[in-house]
Amino acid sequence: MNCKISHFMQDLNSLNLQELEKWFNDETVIWIPPAKEISGKTRVLALFRAIFRRYENIEWKVSEIFNLGNDKYFYLTDSLGNLSGRDPYRNQICTLIQFSESGKILYLSDYFKDTEAFS
Repeated sequence: MNCKISHFMQDLNSLNLQELEKWFNDETVIWIPPAKEISGKTRVLALFRAIFRRYENIEWKVSEIFNLGNDKYFYLTDSLGNLSGRDPYRNQICTLIQFSESGKILYLSDYFKDTEAFS
């Protein structure tokens, strides 16, 4: 359901790990290329902690959500922010996400239109 993504993105935008924790379990797999896949709630939360620390500010705005069936979705996001000590940037992200029957994220993978901001 699209509201799952909206609620997840609201919690992501809070930059609060306690709010994000409810979305993950030990079966969760996150893949943000070019990094390798990581799995498990503890490692996923550590990844988000590290991401949040790299930014002076960051915000995600979902523009479109496509239901692929079987609790899988593809959605488009604009990412706005700036890495510490750098100029603000805007980037587009495509995300594949799958939820379990209980609403936990089983799989999430982001694909960035432009990776120059991270170089």
